[in-house]
Amino acid sequence: MKKMIFPKSLKKGDKIAVISPAGAVDATQLEKGIEMIKSRGFEPVLGEHLFTKFSNGYNYAGTEQERIKDINWALNDTEIRAVWASRGGYGCQHLVQHLKMKGFTENPKWYIGYSDNTVIQSYLLKKGFVSIHGQTIKTSSFGVTDGSYDLIFDILKGKMPKYNLESNQFNKEGNIEGELVGGNLALIYALLGTKYSFYFKDKILFIEDIGENFYALDRMIMSLELAGVFSKIKGLIVGGMTNMGDEKENKSYEESFDEFAYKLISDRISKYKFPVVFAFPNGHIKDNRPLLIGGNVKMKVGTKVKLEF
Repeated sequence: MKKMIFPKSLKKGDKIAVISPAGAVDATQLEKGIEMIKSRGFEPVLGEHLFTKFSNGYNYAGTEQERIKDINWALNDTEIRAVWASRGGYGCQHLVQHLKMKGFTENPKWYIGYSDNTVIQSYLLKKGFVSIHGQTIKTSSFGVTDGSYDLIFDILKGKMPKYNLESNQFNKEGNIEGELVGGNLALIYALLGTKYSFYFKDKILFIEDIGENFYALDRMIMSLELAGVFSKIKGLIVGGMTNMGDEKENKSYEESFDEFAYKLISDRISKYKFPVVFAFPNGHIKDNRPLLIGGNVKMKVGTKVKLEF
């Protein structure tokens, strides 16, 4: 198996590029996150089109060409030591065919994001690089816990995460170790059948999502089933499932871990024997603890849950 490459740890004064690869953002939404980077001793470098807006059926952070320019600059500039997405939304699929990697390959750096950034992280994983599935800059202004960011800065400084969690009623027990793949379920689903899809054989899959109707959630899980994903993986981690179904009918609509969504997933995968962790705190939630896409994780699921990279 190909050995995954971990970017080098950052030191004080290193530059972190902040870019908008998908949806548009306002400057006020990034103030807290950018100040956080500064307070940790790093230098935020803002992408040329970070605050650009382009409406074309969706409010993008610039045209495809503008967003491609920014991400390729961030990935390949030798002075940049990490790349932090301002937000997700939609638009990363526009970029993936146009990514240039020569400078990145010679000078690997951490890429940080989640949601739509799953597309970029899948691409980096196929090239052999580990990335951080964690909070974007924008969400720092929306009540996300400071600890969600503390843990990201720990990784940037070389400290890999270890998690001890309470068990969940839908968990399936077992001890395994393997490479973590995945991210946002809608994007995993969208990439199926393309050359940018994750390779699932003997991997541990992570999924999370937000704002899906329950039938749409079931459709995506069914697509993974029909694609043979669940017969290939050796473990599953289910993160946040929030704002699911109809807001007026779902009493758990604002909850981080929607119980009906979990039951739906649990029922669909009931015939498989791999261990499963539900309610892992990562996703579109306030307490978002980072995961390493491409990292090797030890997973113990019993009366307690332990994950260690």
